[in-house]
Amino acid sequence: MKHGKRYRENLANVDRLKDYKIEDSIVALKKLNTAKFDETVDIAVNLGVNPRIADQMIRGAVSLPHGTGKEVKVLVIAKGEKATEAEEAGADFIGSDEYVTKIQEGWTDFDVLLTTPDMMAQVGRLGRILGPRGLMPNPKTGTITMDIARAVKEIKAGKIEYRVDKNGIIHAGVGKISFEDDKIIENIKALIDALMRARPSSAKGTYLKKVTISSTMGPGIKIDKASLIA
Repeated sequence: MKHGKRYRENLANVDRLKDYKIEDSIVALKKLNTAKFDETVDIAVNLGVNPRIADQMIRGAVSLPHGTGKEVKVLVIAKGEKATEAEEAGADFIGSDEYVTKIQEGWTDFDVLLTTPDMMAQVGRLGRILGPRGLMPNPKTGTITMDIARAVKEIKAGKIEYRVDKNGIIHAGVGKISFEDDKIIENIKALIDALMRARPSSAKGTYLKKVTISSTMGPGIKIDKASLIA
């Protein structure tokens, strides 16, 4: 992959061999020549797990104390009282069978899908479309629930889902470059804390292997793991 001039200049200002303390990593990140938009702060967490083993497929959700800085579009598939609760809580799209049909026809202009257990017979038919996009609701992430109002409010306030990929890596956005340093740090620590609590008993050896942050258009900066879990 060929990178542009800005990326190469930024790469020269990052010590690729160094593990930065969390506070120093944010300072280093903000010193880089950023793009003209408010870039997302992305994190990649390499875990010592084998996703092919069922109980090592790390998946869940965590509420970031300061949100992601991104406007999240929430679709709720529910009926009756639960649909009303979703509307009052601020969901962007609310409906039932008509949205199942719409998604079957190719529409996926939303970030999170919430549904109630009674609608899973219909929503389950969408697995082939939603699964590869990471949009399929799951009780582990709180996206299949009867407490729809609470779920909508939590997502709007900064609750994110995480899921380990086939290489054992968790990717997530933990804020914006414009956030104050301590807010980015608190968001990162909230995610790391959730991942540490999710450690499966069958995982052997080093669990938290490597943590790297970057801006949307920038190079990765490695974080000293001890500064995250002290």
